[in-house]
Amino acid sequence: MSDGSPQRRAFVTGATGFLGLNLVEQLLAADWHVTALRREKLRHRDLDRYPVTQVTGDLLDPDSLVAAVPKDCDAVFHTAAMTSVWRRQAPMQNQVNIDGTENLVDAALARGAKRFIHTSTWNVYDWSTGTVTEDTPQTGGSSWINYNRSKFAAEEVIRRAVAERDLDAVILNPSHIVGRFDRQNWAQLIMMAAVGKLPGVPPGAGSFAHGQAVARAHIAAVDKGRTGENYLLGGPDATFLEFVQTVADMAQQKKRPKRTVPAWMMRMMGKIEGAISAATAKPPQITPEAVAMVTARVRITSTRAFDELGYEPSTLHTAISDAYDWMLREKMIYAYGKPPAKKR
Repeated sequence: MSDGSPQRRAFVTGATGFLGLNLVEQLLAADWHVTALRREKLRHRDLDRYPVTQVTGDLLDPDSLVAAVPKDCDAVFHTAAMTSVWRRQAPMQNQVNIDGTENLVDAALARGAKRFIHTSTWNVYDWSTGTVTEDTPQTGGSSWINYNRSKFAAEEVIRRAVAERDLDAVILNPSHIVGRFDRQNWAQLIMMAAVGKLPGVPPGAGSFAHGQAVARAHIAAVDKGRTGENYLLGGPDATFLEFVQTVADMAQQKKRPKRTVPAWMMRMMGKIEGAISAATAKPPQITPEAVAMVTARVRITSTRAFDELGYEPSTLHTAISDAYDWMLREKMIYAYGKPPAKKR
């Protein structure tokens, strides 16, 4: 129930996406009024389930953003990004992630937004040592992976606006996000593991953040985050094999994976797929960039987020079960890995 104070207003980009929907849900639970940006042509069935104000616009259309951002809103949450690791899409990725961020910053400043919460990624940090903390140097700008470079450049847009234009912004850097509303990212791995059709398990490991916890950290950053600061949002550490085995156990899958694919084999697969893709212009099933990420073993620590934002990660089981149960409800997967028998 409201305490009588004015209802806070949020503007959310990427509101039809995985993290954006988690954020919309958590904002509404905290009694915010939400204005959600969507592109005209994109599916928005999930977003339609929530009592939000939907506005159309595009990150590459500055005028549409100025028209979409509510005047003097309490917070702009920028969760939209192009996460592709296919180098053929690098030019468009740079436009969306870099130019789009610049355009949204301009719109937020023009419309008098009080705070700007920018969603980045752990990939902008140097993860060569296997551990990333909030004091680890950011080397994303020189990464051979364009996604990392583009997200680092987007952070630079934010930092310049903080230093030169008085933008009141906070940057959040989530690790691997798992949870409901995911239709593309970890959902693909979960679906294949649930039905026993995963061709192989990557040998890497990472930190897994629950979508709901990441969303709540975004909201906490509005009041608790320091201007211009970065906050890493990690979670329980696990190998990808442990992740897949957890899914298999939930699905009561008899084909429970017991070993991983060697890193050298995955790198070879990435090169072959890359060559085929270059010749056919069709998206590869796996890229060298993706191989580099899923064969790495990286641990994310979130000391600053714990201390300053009150960040509370969920267990790995909770995060996966949130995703799995939602996918069951959406009929993306079926109990015991099989659809119900058709009635004759």
